[in-house]
Amino acid sequence: MTQSTTPLEYLDSGLTLPPGVPFCEAVRAGNTFYFSGQIGNVPGKLELVPGGIQAEAEQLMKNMVTSLEAHGLTVANVVKCTVMLADMNEWAGFNAAYERCFPAGRRPARNAFGSSGLVAGARVEMDFIAVL
Repeated sequence: MTQSTTPLEYLDSGLTLPPGVPFCEAVRAGNTFYFSGQIGNVPGKLELVPGGIQAEAEQLMKNMVTSLEAHGLTVANVVKCTVMLADMNEWAGFNAAYERCFPAGRRPARNAFGSSGLVAGARVEMDFIAVL
């Protein structure tokens, strides 16, 4: 087994996640950033914004942009997203916010699945990978 020579950096901007969560905002391995799942939480709190899927999706995207910018990145650096929905019937509500965030022709690879439960009762969660 070969040891990796790329040092890992564990990153937390303190701008979106609530204090005390048992994971970091992102891990950097070379030029690749692996971001933990974002939800539509009020920044710094484990409290969802009111308004259901559309409001949560909009806040999730704002949280993602904040996290990216804190580490010198933009949505143009995002190459892969994984979307988890509490109800697949809310797919369109999520997509509306997603399409506003990522310009046509520059959208990352993506997959999505339904979940029987997400943290804090969220309607949607998304993790993502970005590269320099």
